Amino acid sequence: MGLVLLVLAYGMGMVWFLYLADRVAIADHTVLVLDLKGALVEESAGGLRDKVLGELQGESTDSVRLRDLQRALALAAKDPRIDRVLLKLDGFKGGGMASLREAAGAIEMFKTSGKPVMAWSAAYDQRQYYLAAHASQVAVHPMGTVFIEGFGRQRNYYKEALDKLGIEANLIRVGQYKSAGEPFVLSQPSAQALKAEAHVYDALWKLYTQGIEQARKLPPGSVVQHIDSLPGALQAVQGNAGQLVKDWKWVDQLQTFESLRQTLMDTVGKDEDGKTFRQVGFKEYLRTQYKPVKGEHIAVIVAQGEIGNGRAPAGKIGGLSTSDLIRTATEDEDVKAIVLRVNSPGGSAFASELIRDQLRMARDKGKPVLVSMGDVAASGGYWIAMSADQVWADASTITGSIGVFAMLPTGEGLMRKLGVNTGGYRTTWLAGAYDPRKALDPRVQALVQSSVEHIYADFIGKAAQARKLDVAQVDALAQGRIWTGAQAQAHGLVDRVGSFNDAVEAARELVGKSAGANSPLPIRYWGPQVSKLQSWVQRYWVQAAAHLGWNVGPSEFAPITGLPGAVNAAVAEDFIWLKALLDQAQPFAAAAHCLCQITP
Repeated sequence: MGLVLLVLAYGMGMVWFLYLADRVAIADHTVLVLDLKGALVEESAGGLRDKVLGELQGESTDSVRLRDLQRALALAAKDPRIDRVLLKLDGFKGGGMASLREAAGAIEMFKTSGKPVMAWSAAYDQRQYYLAAHASQVAVHPMGTVFIEGFGRQRNYYKEALDKLGIEANLIRVGQYKSAGEPFVLSQPSAQALKAEAHVYDALWKLYTQGIEQARKLPPGSVVQHIDSLPGALQAVQGNAGQLVKDWKWVDQLQTFESLRQTLMDTVGKDEDGKTFRQVGFKEYLRTQYKPVKGEHIAVIVAQGEIGNGRAPAGKIGGLSTSDLIRTATEDEDVKAIVLRVNSPGGSAFASELIRDQLRMARDKGKPVLVSMGDVAASGGYWIAMSADQVWADASTITGSIGVFAMLPTGEGLMRKLGVNTGGYRTTWLAGAYDPRKALDPRVQALVQSSVEHIYADFIGKAAQARKLDVAQVDALAQGRIWTGAQAQAHGLVDRVGSFNDAVEAARELVGKSAGANSPLPIRYWGPQVSKLQSWVQRYWVQAAAHLGWNVGPSEFAPITGLPGAVNAAVAEDFIWLKALLDQAQPFAAAAHCLCQITP
């Protein structure tokens, strides 16, 4: 009997966990709280196992999926129970310009319902403020401020350090603007890299400041004028930064969160406990609105992150896993069109070609294929996108970077300093020809140079064919140079400038034309699906393993100790990327990669 009761109790607990725990009652006059934690992303990186491990290790794994934010606002605009939105941004880590512009567009769309959006933070950096500026009212803590600093990037250059160690990077590239490997062969940025970055950064900065000025109804050029007035303007108000940004009309109120909470309690009423205002979090809200998409639909496949060979988890792109997903969608009769959402700086040239070719085959079988570019779709990210029926980009998307490179580091000098010599028998000169302990054999360099040049020629040839341009035209636009989405459209590298929703509407139009009627098809995101039961089992396993002291997987690249946080992050980014390049199965593999993510 005891065992039976135990099983029944366990079963009832599972039923509650799987089906009842997610139900949230929403009363009238409820505030939808968008308490954004972490970065704005297309797809959360890693699986549940990684997230649980992060929580157990005290590491933040929070992120905000752009589509969740957009959907919550779209649903709330039509929901009579939702009175207004509170945008809480002190934990928000921002995103790329394209993502921020899409999120801001969703806020503006919500405001057309006549419902207000209130934004609050203890202080705003320029990423947080870009969203806040689109709210109906912007409040900041009296001791806070708005810090807009402009765009820029500082990279570490390792040539002198590598020279002292006796290590040579041996960078082989095609494209005078292909700067991904420059930090390992130069002591400072090249003139070409600075020229290309200035062209893009200035355009993005203009989009950013214009977006702020239009949202806040400020005079054109006033944001830059206010920045130029510092530090004198701050000294004139005795260092009161909050009052200064209020005087500039960047915020409407200086207000503590406790004061804001009381204001909302007075406006919309108290919750059941009477301790705060009536509210619902946006993730809880989305769970109450979930409806599975069945029948005919448009398949949306998210390609976010580095492009690698083989299979990859969420947040990264695997040549095999992504192409398999496209193939499955192509063969599904309910899928009437495919929209590939790309947010990638590139990676493996081979994997990029697998994905591009799979999209081509989908087109050949009559499926409309569209690409919507997010924050970045450069180098390999552009490669996978270029052959679609239509290529859409945001005006601020970073794209282009059509170029190829390879890097073969050698440490002959380091070995000599250590007094280590290398030797042995080989049946041919090619056996072990690339040995990082020895100087690079000129014949190996010639082999890799030929391979890189061939891949570049293939890249620009396919781009010319896809974009209906002369090869010479594409070559002039390529050379590893980055462009904004607006610049790329002007040069014919993308078809249209617009949002993800614009691309989806275009897909519906293409389906409608082929069907002879308009097509209000829903969209469905395609990707690995995990059931609630699987999620529960995985969470239980990871927590149990950690409790028992089992090794459940350390980080692949542990932080470098003893360095300030910003320096640590910059060094880790450089060498994680280099490690991934050198870990490829092919010793001479070329990369179509752009280290060009630009985050405001």
